[in-house]
Amino acid sequence: MNRPRPVFPLLLLGAIPALSASASGQPARFANARIERGSAAAGLEKAFRDLTAAHAGPAWVGWSVETVGIHHICCYGSTEDLDASPCSGRCFLENDGRNVTVVHSDGGDCVDRAESSQMVVLLRIEASAVERLRTFSTDCTLDAGGLPVFWLADVRPAESVAFLQTFVGNPSLERKKPWKNGEPALGAIALHEDPAADEALERYAAPPSPEPLRKQAVFWLGNARGRRGYDALRALVRKEESEDLRRHLTFALSQCKVPEALDTLLEMAKRDASPGVRGQALFWLAQKAGKKVAGAIQDAIRDDPETDVKRKAVFALTQMPHDEGIPLLIEVARTNRNPQVRKQAVFWLGQSKDPRALAFIEAILTK
Repeated sequence: MNRPRPVFPLLLLGAIPALSASASGQPARFANARIERGSAAAGLEKAFRDLTAAHAGPAWVGWSVETVGIHHICCYGSTEDLDASPCSGRCFLENDGRNVTVVHSDGGDCVDRAESSQMVVLLRIEASAVERLRTFSTDCTLDAGGLPVFWLADVRPAESVAFLQTFVGNPSLERKKPWKNGEPALGAIALHEDPAADEALERYAAPPSPEPLRKQAVFWLGNARGRRGYDALRALVRKEESEDLRRHLTFALSQCKVPEALDTLLEMAKRDASPGVRGQALFWLAQKAGKKVAGAIQDAIRDDPETDVKRKAVFALTQMPHDEGIPLLIEVARTNRNPQVRKQAVFWLGQSKDPRALAFIEAILTK
C-alpha cells in the first residue's frame, strides 16, 4: 500500500537573503536550492522517516539548533579566499572538491553574531537512505546544486541529539569512510547547546564503547563542552586503564578552555605511570607555554627516571616561544648530567637557527 506523501510547500529559490533563522524558520542563506518546508513538531525521527519513505532522493534534509559558543562554519575555495574575505564563504553541498571547510570559534567579525550561535544540520538522502551529514553556521551560504532541501521547523534540540545518535556506530554506515568512529555525527552532537549532548558524549567516552569511538568523544568533550566536558575528562584521567586512551586525554585537555585543564595536564606529566603518557602531556603543555609550564618541563628533564621522557621534555622546550624556550634549551645543554639529554638539547638548538643558539654551539666548537 502506498504511504501518503507529506505535504511541503515548495519554494524555488536562487538565493535566500540574509534573514534571521528564528524569524524565517530556515537557515539564513541558501542558493541554487528548491526549498520545501515541513515541521518536526510530532517528532524529528518520525518526520525524517516519513520524508525518506516518500522521497527517494537525492535531496537534503535540514534543521537548525542553538550551539555552544559562537562559530563561523563555512567553506572557501582556498586559504587566499579566506584571507581576502573571511565572512563570505559558500559551501557547495554537492561538490566537496570546491570546498575548504573552515571553523572559526567565537565567530570573529562574521555577519550577525546572534545568527552564528545557531547551527544548520543537513543530511543527504538518496535511494531513501542517508548518505552524508554536514553542519554549518547559519551565516554561511549553502549551494544545494539545484536539489530539493526539505527544511524542518519545530525541531527540539534534545530530539536532534537523540536522532543523530542513531548514526553513531551504525553498521550500515561504518563501512563508509566519512562515518568512521562516530563522525561526523559526534561532531554535530558536540556543538548542540542542549545538555543531552553532554550525556551522549560522556556515554560514548566510557567503556564499553570501542576505543576509536571513545577517542573521538573525548576530543569533543575537551574541545566543545566547557566545564562539564572538563569534569568528564578529569574523571577519566583518574580511572582510565588504557595507556593509549590516556595519551589521547592529554590532547583533549590541551583543547579545553577551562583553566584547571592545565593543572590536570601538569599532574599527568608528573605522575602518570606510563612514560609515553608523561611525555605526551609535556608536549601539549609546551603548546600552552608560560612560566608555570616551563617549570614542569624543567622538572621532568631533571627528575623523571626515564631518559625517553627527558628527551621528550627537551623537545617540548622547542615548542615554546623562542624567547622562553631557547634559554632553557641552552641551560639544559650546558648543565644536564645525562649525556643523551645534553645531545638532544644541542640538536634542537641547531635546528632553531636562533642567534643565541648558534652562538652557544659556536662556543662549544671553539673550546
